[in-house]
Amino acid sequence: MATVLYLHGFLSSPQSSKAKVTWRWLAKNHPDVDFCCPQLSSYPSQAIAQIEAELDSLTQPVYVIGSSLGGFWATNLVERGLVAKAVLVNPAVDPHTRFDEFKNVPLQSYYSDETYCLTEKDLQDLVALNYVEPQQPNKYMLMVQTGDETLDYRMATKKYRHCKQIVEEGGSHTFDGYENWLPQIIEFFTQQSSDQ
Repeated sequence: MATVLYLHGFLSSPQSSKAKVTWRWLAKNHPDVDFCCPQLSSYPSQAIAQIEAELDSLTQPVYVIGSSLGGFWATNLVERGLVAKAVLVNPAVDPHTRFDEFKNVPLQSYYSDETYCLTEKDLQDLVALNYVEPQQPNKYMLMVQTGDETLDYRMATKKYRHCKQIVEEGGSHTFDGYENWLPQIIEFFTQQSSDQ
């Protein structure tokens, strides 16, 4: 047994299309694998606390699929040795720089009426939780599409340059055709790494 932990992006939820398709695909093709996708706060200190609390109840090993800001959280977990491996889907890199424009601006979740207003403290929390360069490159698979309209995919390919990478031309921030990659994602999770 193992668990796939899906971490959604900023202002998203477990209702996102990738989260739902992952859950359905695992239920059909790998019913022996548990699936978990917690609703994360958009406030960084709350989100990381929620993730850490969730990890305590999950069947080991835990593998993470992190989308957008979820990729940032996944990196934090791998680098701290809290999860086995991570697949990063169009991940946020150095989100404190991107989120500076959202500081003190009311933001609404894409899936509910919940609103957030990030402060300077939230941006500093992101800085404190950031890992500039992954120290365990064999534990990551990066998946980006060059047509990502939200994040610059080149930032991710640079940061994760020593990691396995899938770079598709075109696409979007959603990662078009994501469901077609689920077999390869599970294969990456289950293959043995030379230094594990």
